[in-house]
Amino acid sequence: MDKIKKLKEILKKMDSAIVAFSGGMDSSFLLKIASDVLPKDRLLAVTAISDTYTRRELEQAKIFVKGLGVRHRLIFTDEMENPFFVNNPPNRCYYCKKELFGKLREIARDNKINFIIDGSNMDDLNDYRPGSRAKKEFGIRSPLEEAMITKKDIMRYSKKIGLDIWRLPTMPCLASRIPYGEKITRKNLRMIEKAEDFIMRLGIKLVRVRLHRDIARIEVDKKDIKIFYNRVFCDKIIKYFKRLGFNYITLDLEGYRTGSLNEVL
Repeated sequence: MDKIKKLKEILKKMDSAIVAFSGGMDSSFLLKIASDVLPKDRLLAVTAISDTYTRRELEQAKIFVKGLGVRHRLIFTDEMENPFFVNNPPNRCYYCKKELFGKLREIARDNKINFIIDGSNMDDLNDYRPGSRAKKEFGIRSPLEEAMITKKDIMRYSKKIGLDIWRLPTMPCLASRIPYGEKITRKNLRMIEKAEDFIMRLGIKLVRVRLHRDIARIEVDKKDIKIFYNRVFCDKIIKYFKRLGFNYITLDLEGYRTGSLNEVL
């Protein structure tokens, strides 16, 4: 059976759903397909406002949902008040997802919505995902995964139907830039957000600034590494990053890769 056809059948059987909508490519694709299948009054996109997410992502999420004509609700999550999250253990994501899914379950119950769904796909099974434990505890379903849809499938089908989300870079939460065991603070989250925004404004679309205490380790796509050969370009970054509070600024010669901080586990 065609994967997209299977996805639509899965969603249709749900009859109603809340989409945990981050504004990234995967949840955007899921929301788009869900909006084609489910009645508008039986579908609700919910986006969390948190210190761990960028303002840029929030604005993108608002624009995308408005374009689909889907109901959109914004909620605040309080994972930064949880010491288990702030202390940044390897299962940090579990506490974040538990906070989010607990609030989504209340919304689903109050609105008589059958299911809560997220944008996890088949590729996510190959990465370290402690948040999956929270998914099981709260009965969250992942229709993309159930339909065996991969990231390549999402990009291919998005292009086919003219959905520009295939251009979106993946944007996990800002806490994923901080090595396990190093405390998460609002200050260092804002440092990371401002640092990445600055490099993006210089024309690099895919960037991660990993914070190692007072060291910024910059990851970019391998094709963009050569841009850093330019002295003027580097001086702009050094000046701005030091103003943010970084003492040392480094470029990772391996380039960007998903979950690079999981490599030590």
